[in-house]
Amino acid sequence: MSSGANTQKAVYFALGGNFAIAIAKFAAAVITGSSSMLAEAVHSSADCGNQLLLLLGLKRAKLPPSLDYPLGYGKEIYFWSFVVAVMLFSLGGLFSIFEGWHKLSSTEDLSHPFIALGVLAFGMAAESVSMWGCLKEVNKIRGGQTLWQWFRHSRNAELVVIFGEDLAALLGLALAFLAVLAAYITGNPIYDALGSIGIGVLLIVVAIAVAWEVKALLVGQGVEPHVRQEMIAFLEAQPRVERVLELLTLHMGSDVMVAVKAKMGEYPTQAGMVDGINTIEAHFKERFPQVRWTFFEPDIVA
Repeated sequence: MSSGANTQKAVYFALGGNFAIAIAKFAAAVITGSSSMLAEAVHSSADCGNQLLLLLGLKRAKLPPSLDYPLGYGKEIYFWSFVVAVMLFSLGGLFSIFEGWHKLSSTEDLSHPFIALGVLAFGMAAESVSMWGCLKEVNKIRGGQTLWQWFRHSRNAELVVIFGEDLAALLGLALAFLAVLAAYITGNPIYDALGSIGIGVLLIVVAIAVAWEVKALLVGQGVEPHVRQEMIAFLEAQPRVERVLELLTLHMGSDVMVAVKAKMGEYPTQAGMVDGINTIEAHFKERFPQVRWTFFEPDIVA
């Protein structure tokens, strides 16, 4: 669940780091003529645009419900997260592969390689701060899960995107550093071109993984299985609830919609049952603060 994690803080960490890194990379790319450096500069610029899109999505997700959108705009964050994955694939991945392919036939040596290596080292340090900020928020909500398990099962699209971007950025910077270093040591610029292609392939793989996870939320995922079991157990522990016959959940950004069908005990009056259900719903929302809408139906069969 997204409760407990300040995703906006993680986005600002990433935006600040990528902006500083992008400026340094573009300057180094112009000075050195490095293909890997140019690929990394475009990658960081695309990441800056991606973070701005995520901030837009977070802002729009908070718009109040309307007649046309009675459950609010929470799913906007999923749409903008998917757009970010597409941009990471196209502007980052495909451009890097094109640039590397174009430079495969180049015979021009790198100039000022130590500038490129210094900027890449600075980039890794700055990106590590961004990753630290992201992991700090992820650790608040992943519990005992590994990072891979959290990534596969998380319902927090914006943190999934930021984590994927930061991971791709760190690995890409390391790959670019090794490519520039190999080109300098051997005097063969083909290593720089291969580094750019490698960065492109890395970005495409990460983009596809992020898009796949966000797609599930766009289609309509419920809460995590363990949260669903906790909800059922909580409801069945309430007085007059004999058994939960059915429980449906749906993530709407940071909010959750819950529909319950339950077999109820006897109430002396219809008004008494209504008051009892209202009390159960109030206690349910206190226990699960991410739940914004509840629809409770008493029944005798599933």
